[in-house]
Amino acid sequence: MTVTHDDKVVREFSAQAAGFADPGLNTAFTRHLDRLVRFMEPELDLEDVVLEVAAGTGIVSRAIAPRVRHVTAFDLTPAMLAEGKRDADHAGLTNVTFTRGDAAALPYVDRSFTLVVTRFSLHQVADPEAVVAEMVRVSRPGAALIIADLVRPDGLAGDPDRIERLRDPSHGTVLTEARIADLVTAAGAEVKRAERFDHVRPLDPWLEFSRTPDDVAARIRRELEDELAGGPATGMRPSKPDGVLHFTHSHLFQQAIAG
Repeated sequence: MTVTHDDKVVREFSAQAAGFADPGLNTAFTRHLDRLVRFMEPELDLEDVVLEVAAGTGIVSRAIAPRVRHVTAFDLTPAMLAEGKRDADHAGLTNVTFTRGDAAALPYVDRSFTLVVTRFSLHQVADPEAVVAEMVRVSRPGAALIIADLVRPDGLAGDPDRIERLRDPSHGTVLTEARIADLVTAAGAEVKRAERFDHVRPLDPWLEFSRTPDDVAARIRRELEDELAGGPATGMRPSKPDGVLHFTHSHLFQQAIAG
């Protein structure tokens, strides 16, 4: 039986669903959520009909729901959607719909949404070009597209994707900011503004969150420790503040307008 990339995504993210909103484990999603909402603020309107692509548990959808008319949280993994639906119900959010499907083949007619957002998806999917093209296709003319993702800094030494795939076999490829802009432009939207920042993360919670097997986790720790001792670059930019092993992710928030 052939295991597809989507099969890997569903397997890995089903295991991560319960801890997805845990700030102790998933700092990337929880710590910078408010920062992303602030970045999106100029685009938020009480009349907006919003689509969050590859939404996971719909963390972004739930955060902006009070500011818009309706949000659809769209994701491939049923366990993620179920977790998000429980949280939305608990919060009393009645304008968020959770829908399962393929981000590279959205089940919506052209020009359906006034705001489309995706967070931490392009580095995970098998075909980021198709996902971006679909996001633009379902956007109304003049609609905002928000992409928030990891990016590979220009000139980075080492291969961070190799380490990322050791930790999570469903990981795809971290793109550069220029490559993401090219995908957006090719799909027919125009990039208007961007924000960039680095996030230095402790290694152990990151490995625990993905339930990385002990032997693989030990290998990743060893490679990062070796780099700090002068060994080969991993692309993870390790550091050891207060004696605790950390690594660095670069983030991009990008806003574009659909044509």
